[in-house]
Formats: sequence, C-alpha cells, structure tokens
Amino acid sequence: MKVSTKRRKPRRGRPLKTDAAPDMRERILDAAEDHFSRHGFWGVTVREVAQEAKVDTALLHYYFNTKRGLFDAVFERRAEIINRERTESIDAYVKSAGSAITVEGVIDAFLQPILQRAATGDQRWHNYFALIAQVNNTPAWGGETMGRTFDNVIHHLIDALRKALPDVSEEELYWSYHFLSGALTLTLSQTGRIDRLSEGVCKSSDFEAIGRRMAPFIASGFERLCKPQAAKRKKIP
Repeated sequence: MKVSTKRRKPRRGRPLKTDAAPDMRERILDAAEDHFSRHGFWGVTVREVAQEAKVDTALLHYYFNTKRGLFDAVFERRAEIINRERTESIDAYVKSAGSAITVEGVIDAFLQPILQRAATGDQRWHNYFALIAQVNNTPAWGGETMGRTFDNVIHHLIDALRKALPDVSEEELYWSYHFLSGALTLTLSQTGRIDRLSEGVCKSSDFEAIGRRMAPFIASGFERLCKPQAAKRKKIP
C-alpha cells in the first residue's frame, strides 16, 4: 500500500479547547488569580486579565465563556489539590489512630495540608488563599461557591469528628466548625493585623507558629462546646 506523503494543511481559525495549550490556559488562570485575590470579583475586568496574561481578550471568552466562568475555574483549580490532600490526611490519621482518635488529631490532619501549602511561600498559593478568604466573606454568592467547592471535604471532616466525639450534638458540632472556618480563612488572608497589634511579636506569615497553635486552640473550643452536650445526651433515659 502506498503511503501518502502529502502534508496536511494547517488548521485555520480559533484553536480547539483540547489543543495543546495548557501553558496558555495556566497563564490566564495565574493572572486572573492574582487580580481577583487583590481586587475581588467586581474589581477586575476581563481585559485586565488578558493584558496581564499577554493574550487576546477573545481567548478568555473562548476558554471560559464569561468572567464568572473564569472566576470559577480559578477557584476550582487549586481546590481539587487541597481537597484531595486534606481527605487523604484525615483518612490516614483516622486509620492510624484507631480507637485512640482525638479531636485535636482530626483537626490537625485537616489543617496541616493547607498550612503547609501556605508555609511554602509560593505567591500563587498565597493569592489563592486570599481569594478563599474573600469568597468566604461574600454574602451574595460566597456561601454557594464555598459549598459547591469544599462541602465534600468538610463533611469528611465532620464524619471524622463524630468518631472522636461520640453522641455529639449536631448543633454544637456545626457551630464549632463555623468558628474553625472563620479562624482559618482569616489566618490564610495574611492581613498583617496581628503584626501591628502585637508590635511585631507575632507575624501573620509565620505558618510554623500557626501550625503549632491552631489545632490545639480549635480542638479546645470543639471539646468545650461538644463534650458537655454529648454527656447530657448520654444521661437522658
């Protein structure tokens, strides 16, 4: 059989979304992440992101359709990584602890992957964590976005905490998580307020210090609220 040596003509028009352009897509997402983390969703235009990424504005619309589509892609990209790492960390702890499982151990397993990411000094991860803090404090659509992105891993955390707190009150368990979420997102935002308030004794970028203190502190709150409720429930005939 004769093999054709005729060269194919290059395809004209816009690139397919499946074309080998991951570097371009990542460049766009990095630029968008940087802008959204500093100025919020409403303070950023598609044109500004395109200029930062050094691409035509039409490419952003082509790959992400709308500015909200771009924002969601930015928000979900790193979430996939930290959700997997936190799930694996919780599972590993629960398996190794067995019947000796503790509230502090579960919370530490949940926190460490994200605190370790924050401690690396990678500016892209810092941008992403600042973005999480913004979204978690956005009344209009922040709750829906956080829920869609992170609820699965949070339910995984809650299930592990139930093992450490048998007969726990569901109300106190979820209130306790609510306070954990606020403390974590404030910490990840690195506002520098604690630096000024403590006159430099504490630094919002000191994730080694944060990592040693946060799990014991949060666990004490869980135990203070949840354990008395669990004891009361056991006494009910």
